[in-house]
Amino acid sequence: MTTTQPPLAAHRFTMCFSSTPRGARLARRMCGHRLDVWGVPYGSDAHDVATLVAAELCANAVRHGHVTGRGFHLLLTADTAAGTVRVEVSDTRGERLPVPPPPPPADGDDEGEGGRGLLLVAALADRWGCCPRRSGGPGKTVWAECGAPGLISPPPLP
Repeated sequence: MTTTQPPLAAHRFTMCFSSTPRGARLARRMCGHRLDVWGVPYGSDAHDVATLVAAELCANAVRHGHVTGRGFHLLLTADTAAGTVRVEVSDTRGERLPVPPPPPPADGDDEGEGGRGLLLVAALADRWGCCPRRSGGPGKTVWAECGAPGLISPPPLP
């Protein structure tokens, strides 16, 4: 398990979602919208990478971290000074820690469906890892950090 502290964030979005495919899709769409509002426009490489990473982490929370009656938690933060976005997805299945699968065979003869989500995360994110839930409850948090040039600073508080 790798632990790190999230950076001090200039932007922050957090929400709980149902642990269903629909919840994962909604989380991905909300991440995409937030990134656009924060200055990482739709269609940019940074937007596409961060959104894909968020989608994979949310899908994994639904597929591998699902506990009946409990959702997953998404925390999206952006550090404008460093130009990075951090995606954290927490679920309530602490006994199922993420382990990236081995790369697919070189001959391309891979008939299986799924199992490539963390390979994508590892390839696209600058860093990723897993740590205990910050809330101290059952489960884990899987996080990833991606470069996001173009982030705009939030307006100053009144």
